[in-house]
Amino acid sequence: MKYETVEIDTEFIRLQDLLKLGGAVQTGGMAKLEIQNGEVSVNDEICTMRGKKLRPGDFAEYNGLRLIVEAKK
Repeated sequence: MKYETVEIDTEFIRLQDLLKLGGAVQTGGMAKLEIQNGEVSVNDEICTMRGKKLRPGDFAEYNGLRLIVEAKK
């Protein structure tokens, strides 16, 4: 599995935005479809809510890529 850290300077990031920012998908539409099809997990549980809020310490997995949310320093 490949790991990628995504730094945010806000309180949270929405799941579909994390997938785009982390380079897991090309477009928001693709993120929406993959999330709704149950292809994405958040903190080791399948998540179908594209607006799911992820905070520093949370992570999402899609297609062999783990995106870890960290607070910008």
